[in-house]
Amino acid sequence: MNIRPLLDALDLQEEAARALADDLRAQIDDLQTRLREAETHLDHLTITRKTVTGLADRLPLSPPEHPDYPRILAAFNHATGLLRAKDVCEALGHELLPKNVDGTRAKLKRLVKLGILTEADTGNFAR
Repeated sequence: MNIRPLLDALDLQEEAARALADDLRAQIDDLQTRLREAETHLDHLTITRKTVTGLADRLPLSPPEHPDYPRILAAFNHATGLLRAKDVCEALGHELLPKNVDGTRAKLKRLVKLGILTEADTGNFAR
């Protein structure tokens, strides 16, 4: 009995199985690399989230919604020194009535509380 054709057929099947195994190993290596990259990216995002939330309470709050606040900040951007409530009131074009000066002073104090302005000494404000 001649078993040569049987052995040749087995050789062909072994080569095909070996090629399939090699191909699957390569796919597994590629998937493991991609998985490591995805896990590293997730780790970085987690660290970023933790850092940002840890710093969030240190960030200055934005000014309240009111048409005077952007104008107040613009007045400070153009100023070379400290401003008083009266100066800001004039820059806003408000009449220098006590109620207007007091209202402006209250807004300036609010901006100091939010960390947007500083009060160098009583009544003198800076950006």
